[in-house]
Amino acid sequence: MNDTSHILVIDDDPTVAEVVAGYLTRAGHHVDRAADGALGLDLAERTRPDLLVLDLMLPGLDGLEVLRRLRASAGGAALPVVLLTAKGDEADRILGLELGADDYVTKPFSPRELVLRVQSVLRRARAGSGTADGPGDGTADGTVGGVLRSGDVTLDPKARRAHRGARELALTLREFDLLAFLLRHPGTVFSRQDLMRRVWGWDFGDLSTVTVHVRRLREKIEDDPAAPALISTVWGVGYRYDPAPRDPAPRDPAPHDPAPRDRACPQGGAE
Repeated sequence: MNDTSHILVIDDDPTVAEVVAGYLTRAGHHVDRAADGALGLDLAERTRPDLLVLDLMLPGLDGLEVLRRLRASAGGAALPVVLLTAKGDEADRILGLELGADDYVTKPFSPRELVLRVQSVLRRARAGSGTADGPGDGTADGTVGGVLRSGDVTLDPKARRAHRGARELALTLREFDLLAFLLRHPGTVFSRQDLMRRVWGWDFGDLSTVTVHVRRLREKIEDDPAAPALISTVWGVGYRYDPAPRDPAPRDPAPHDPAPRDRACPQGGAE
């Protein structure tokens, strides 16, 4: 990255914090450190970093509570967050994604991998478009001044704002990226592997990350997230964005997604 970013590392293990801060500093970033959740939350609210590296296991105020409070605040709702999680803490990792974390790295981790993931999140936060695809890709109803539209869903990549009708959507970085990508490719089915590669920018990773973000996005844009009409599950394949008409007609009571919630399915399929 050419531009120096301000990164806050919250980790109570001084060795891990020092190694992470050292690698990020050598990559050209300005790094602050906090050894507990309460101090880290205070620093995040006062200094407004460009990205937060957050350990889940913290004394006092743990990482999940820090993330929960950040996402509930005006200043921290869109702050990019990369979690540091223990290998066996899958439930906490999933909960962190549910709360709006943008990515995670599992301990023990390669510091170089962490730097790459941090830089990937920062690039997407600054890219404006929210996806690796260019503005010339197709959209559900076309673009007006660069704004993506599908029915009453609008998304402005440059301003990084999205609306459903008159209601502004409170989207995290990855949720915004995912919605922008889907709006650019209406009617096309993408596997979770496809979305991991083209939205997250990685050829590897835990595919449950995609599942969680699809579920979170449905909760914010669907009339009934349990019976999604916009983001459909194509069983055994992946997900498809079904563009709504500009003047929505009464919907067929039969949902596009035959299951009330994402659930495990055979290897390679969508959840």
